[in-house]
Amino acid sequence: MSKFFLVRFSEAIVALWAITVIVFALTHLSGSPVDALLPDDATPEQAQMLIEEWGLDRPLLVQYFTFLGNVLQGDFGDSLKWRGQTAMGVVLDHLPATLQLGSFAVLIGVVVAVPLGVLAAARKNSAIDTSANVLALLGQSIPNFWLGIILVWLFGVTLGWLPTSGRGGFSHMILPAIAMSWFQIAALTRLTRSAMLDVLDAEYIKLARIKGLGERAVVWKHALRNAAIVPLTYFGVLAGSILTGSVVIETVFAWPGIGWLAIEAIRGRDYPVVQSVVVVFAVIYILANLLVDLLYAYVDPRIRR
Repeated sequence: MSKFFLVRFSEAIVALWAITVIVFALTHLSGSPVDALLPDDATPEQAQMLIEEWGLDRPLLVQYFTFLGNVLQGDFGDSLKWRGQTAMGVVLDHLPATLQLGSFAVLIGVVVAVPLGVLAAARKNSAIDTSANVLALLGQSIPNFWLGIILVWLFGVTLGWLPTSGRGGFSHMILPAIAMSWFQIAALTRLTRSAMLDVLDAEYIKLARIKGLGERAVVWKHALRNAAIVPLTYFGVLAGSILTGSVVIETVFAWPGIGWLAIEAIRGRDYPVVQSVVVVFAVIYILANLLVDLLYAYVDPRIRR
């Protein structure tokens, strides 16, 4: 188990290093932040002073290794747009909002998708199974930002039942969480249904039925426990896609998380904040997948070998 963990941990470190290279290159391809930071009537001397102040006149390779060395110390530099604040400080201020919304979206996805997938498999070719397949098809076909706009128009503007923007009480989370979890509900429902169908055809399930176990115990206790391995492996992807989906959904609903922050930082060409956001996203995504790998190895001993 320890060797398995070391291999997965080493792969995670390499992935993080590759991400630092990619994010550094992509942020600099977007252009210089000087034009966004200075007023239109700024003089060339003022622009040059700003370039020297932020080290933008140095070679890119030197800038990258300076960036990497600072990252290893937990220092992502100061924000170019939010003056007086560190880049990571700005990100950490907005991180709780994203974790709050993302956790609620994951909860909705699991609570809806897993029971629906189990029922669809247990009652194959029934109305429930057909409904689950239609929901899965729609969920993987409809873009979440379009769904978010429709939810705002229907439940916020037309009916006036729910708030459409900002971060407040529980009611503020409902619409963005539904829009964020929509695709995941569809994918998780199909995975759960497929895994359950395979397990329900297994010999030990047939033996359990022959012995007289009730259908509820067979499906929800024996079959689901073994079929859970497949949805479990998807959980890392689920957590990561929730985070990446927050960039669009938080913008649609003006939710002040790091997804919304990323858009604002890109518009202002705030390199340190953009880099901090991507690295935080990457760390959470990689840690989620590392945890899933370990849980998968724990559940299925064959993986450790």
